[in-house]
Amino acid sequence: MSLATALFLAFFGVAAIWFGIVVFRTHSMVRSAIALLFSQTAIGAMFLVMQAEFLGVLQIMMMATEMSVMAIFMVMFMMDPGGMGKMDMTHQKRLSLWAGGIGLVAALVVIWTAGWQGPVPDVPGADEQARLLGREILGRSMFIFESAALMILTAMIAATMVAIAPQEKDSQ
Repeated sequence: MSLATALFLAFFGVAAIWFGIVVFRTHSMVRSAIALLFSQTAIGAMFLVMQAEFLGVLQIMMMATEMSVMAIFMVMFMMDPGGMGKMDMTHQKRLSLWAGGIGLVAALVVIWTAGWQGPVPDVPGADEQARLLGREILGRSMFIFESAALMILTAMIAATMVAIAPQEKDSQ
């Protein structure tokens, strides 16, 4: 790994952690959603730095869409999405601090005690990775993906029909 790659990886890692902290430090739900978007985008950038282009772009695209929809719904349905009332975004603080501390200790134990090996010597290039992913999706996993796509399409059609179905009071 080159020095530039390590620096970019460290920068995006620190950015992801920082924005993850900001999610819980802000009083605004919209700002919290944007901070979560930035955190997840930094993780996507880490994938890009590690030359996992497909995962990086997928992470960034999915999180951008998800956080945009979440922010829109928060503005529509929450009483104080802008945080003007100084609402507290954390709940069960003592339990959360204990759970976070135990999780940190567990993660550090795993990091320090795992028998880490060096990187895999023969990693295929991006074009080969994309080809292998396509073979996997269109090979033995095709039935699973097609079934999932059919279920998602059915759910979208059903949700649309329920949303636009005439109510009895509308027909009178």
